[in-house]
Amino acid sequence: MCGIAGEICYGDRPADTEAIRRMLPCLESRGPDGDGLWDRGRIAFGHRRLKIIDLSEAGAQPMTDERLGLTVVFNGCVYNYQELREELQKSGYTFFSTSDTEVILKAYHRWGADCVTRFLGMFAFAVAEHETGTVTLARDRLGIKPLYLAESPGRLRFASTLPALLAAGGVDTTIDKVALQHYMTFHSVVPAPRTILSGVRKLPPATVRVIQADGTSSERVYWEASFTRTVAASDREWAEAVRDKLKQAVRRRMVADVPVGVLLSGGLDSSFIVALLAEQGQTGLTTFSIGFDAGGGESGDEFEFSDLVAKQFGTEHHQIRIGQERFLPAVQRTVTAMSEPMVSHDCIAFNLLSEDVAKQVKVVQSGQGADEIFAGYSWYPPLAGVPREQAAEAYAKEFFDRPHSDLTRQLNPEWLVGQDVSRAFVEESFGRAGATTAVDAALRLDSQVMLVDDPVKRVDNMTMAWGLEARVPFLDHELVEIAAACPPELKLARDGKGVLKDAARGLVPDEVIDRPKGYFPVPGIRYLEGPVLDLVRDALHAPAARQRALFRPEYVEALLADPNTPRTTLGANQLWQLALLEMWLQNLKL
Repeated sequence: MCGIAGEICYGDRPADTEAIRRMLPCLESRGPDGDGLWDRGRIAFGHRRLKIIDLSEAGAQPMTDERLGLTVVFNGCVYNYQELREELQKSGYTFFSTSDTEVILKAYHRWGADCVTRFLGMFAFAVAEHETGTVTLARDRLGIKPLYLAESPGRLRFASTLPALLAAGGVDTTIDKVALQHYMTFHSVVPAPRTILSGVRKLPPATVRVIQADGTSSERVYWEASFTRTVAASDREWAEAVRDKLKQAVRRRMVADVPVGVLLSGGLDSSFIVALLAEQGQTGLTTFSIGFDAGGGESGDEFEFSDLVAKQFGTEHHQIRIGQERFLPAVQRTVTAMSEPMVSHDCIAFNLLSEDVAKQVKVVQSGQGADEIFAGYSWYPPLAGVPREQAAEAYAKEFFDRPHSDLTRQLNPEWLVGQDVSRAFVEESFGRAGATTAVDAALRLDSQVMLVDDPVKRVDNMTMAWGLEARVPFLDHELVEIAAACPPELKLARDGKGVLKDAARGLVPDEVIDRPKGYFPVPGIRYLEGPVLDLVRDALHAPAARQRALFRPEYVEALLADPNTPRTTLGANQLWQLALLEMWLQNLKL
């Protein structure tokens, strides 16, 4: 929901409102329903609006309450805004709109920056105090909504997307060498606060940053799930607790003044969402599935299972079939939609799916996050029983795209840094207190980093490219807390997500629960050939790529000669990983 931008200057320097105006067109797809700009001396905010709650002009942003002396820009949704509104009204506050944006304003005035602990939802926002000049930036607990930052002497700018910051100008666009090594090693994830560009950073999840008028600032993390055993419960009690929390999460995410649909892949996660909505009496539910042409010996769709779920629960179901004629143009469009380079082939699927879904609804629920919360991926079982002190090494072996030694043969020498930065990052995370077992430590790291900067970012970028708001009930923080406390062996059971499968049993068809784990199949990227391979070759041979010289020429040519065999540890196409980064940089004319 929406795109936000702003500039905060320090001392007596006035904010550059023209810089905000340059950013807003880059955010138009996130908010196609209107725009606004507010400036007050050294602070300026901009906003692009997607109308979901309070469709009237009273809900427009930037939103100012002159009596309270506050202005806010906000991206996301606070699902419990109605309950908070009632609480604030009892404390004497009056409201001029029915929006969740105004609830943030009043909540900030009532509780200060601690208001974030009362919000149930996804959000990134900035609040300016007129009298003191203090600006508070905040991001939701699981990092569902993004917030990018560009700092220079005397100034900080923020935006919902990285390209918007580049449009404002004055950003250091050199490649961050540490980030590049993360990209090549940590499954193309660059942990916050870094991005691939030296001059752009991102506010980490569950973080509040308070910036004073003189430029001094402080940050604090306000939430973290505890991956320790705090309660004793039976297997059945854990499954019931998971079902109850997920039921509550999907119900919360139906709050809107427009219809809400569901992205139905045919897997357990999205099917469970549909089943719980139907159980709660939702009728006329609209669901959407996507499929591609087969390739490389792989099927390109999972319609068999999505059709089964749609039929059982009586949804208005839409199969979206993508042929080659739509696939190729979508590749470049998908790269354009990325705030950061994301190697997952799912990005193209989500972009095409969102294009069609946005023609029918403005809001959807989606099943992202379940694998990272309930241990559904292949790298978790090998960690079971590994001594805690050996967990980081075991995780790196299972998850890293390549050993660090390979980088010396793949990156040109000037782009190498002395140490294995990804290994050091993982060791630091695994060395922190808490997270009782190796599996707990891996789930904690993945939920704080990989989840945020891969599947969650992918869904946000691709849906918002078409003005579609995606809500992810598996990342309701209360459900995440339950999942974190659940014993790892219950999550690893039955080939992964065992406790979730138990919770779904009797509601979701057994054929869906017991099927082998699926994925969003996009054969056209997993197996590079024809026009897509030509795009890859052109990107890696482009003058900008040759001048940048990130990769050793012999490595690039070896991949082009055998485009589909060299793969990362988790099976990603190495050639696509290199080409995607270059395509993204070239798209930004870098």
